[in-house]
Amino acid sequence: MRYSYYPGCTISATGVEYGRSIDAVCAALGIELVELEDWSCCGSSAAHALDHELSLSLPARNIALAQPSGLDTLMPCPACYQRTLNADKHLREDEGWRKEMETLLGFTYNGQGRPRHLLDVLGNDLPAEAITSRVKRPLKGLRPVSYYGCMLVRPPELTGWDDPEHPVLMDRLLVALGAEPVSWSYGVDCCGASLSLNRSDVVKTLVGRLVAAAEEAGANCIVTVCGMCHINLDTRQQGTQMPIFYLTELMGLAFDLPGREEWFRKHFTNPLPLLKSLGL
Repeated sequence: MRYSYYPGCTISATGVEYGRSIDAVCAALGIELVELEDWSCCGSSAAHALDHELSLSLPARNIALAQPSGLDTLMPCPACYQRTLNADKHLREDEGWRKEMETLLGFTYNGQGRPRHLLDVLGNDLPAEAITSRVKRPLKGLRPVSYYGCMLVRPPELTGWDDPEHPVLMDRLLVALGAEPVSWSYGVDCCGASLSLNRSDVVKTLVGRLVAAAEEAGANCIVTVCGMCHINLDTRQQGTQMPIFYLTELMGLAFDLPGREEWFRKHFTNPLPLLKSLGL
């Protein structure tokens, strides 16, 4: 299995442990990631609010870089995924803008390959036994809630997930790892990631609500596939110590891959006491 790979900016900054666990898990599953040469920021954090044209042109450039491979492009960041999907939709449907981009970027768009989020690839491109056969340390006793965040599944007409309000793909993967996912009603609520710098008070309120809901549901951790959501939930908790995991970190733990404790040491909310209490 081979994919073009757009890591995005978070992987080399606040989401280093996410990137390292992705590399390890994909290698273990036989997934080859071919990183785009000279990729650039997709502008997801600000461009769409400041300059509509720029919000489309920046990800369009990365689409142009990926096209020669003919491969789907795997992305770990929901914001990058959403912005790139939007640009790809415009390239497919807006002939005038497509010709403008083709001239500007020196390529001819052919629609081969498409933007894919990491969770989509792990949950839909692999047979279930590819996951279960790798499990060496079942995550028994781990009761996570799956947190998708608000950007991965929306807007549904663009992203096309199984259910924009109650997606289940992450739960299925967690069950395959031996965990006991807990049902809750906040899996696609916003954590306030876009307000992290200018309205931390709002972020603390939203994060507090999510953590309280996870505790009320009986969970002992939260699992996400978004770097921005992870850093928000991990650092903005007030008076609680709810561990926040990336899905790929738990996959690496269940697969008994080396280096996982280094990933966990990058967290602000220490997950090791929980894991040790469960014998993991």
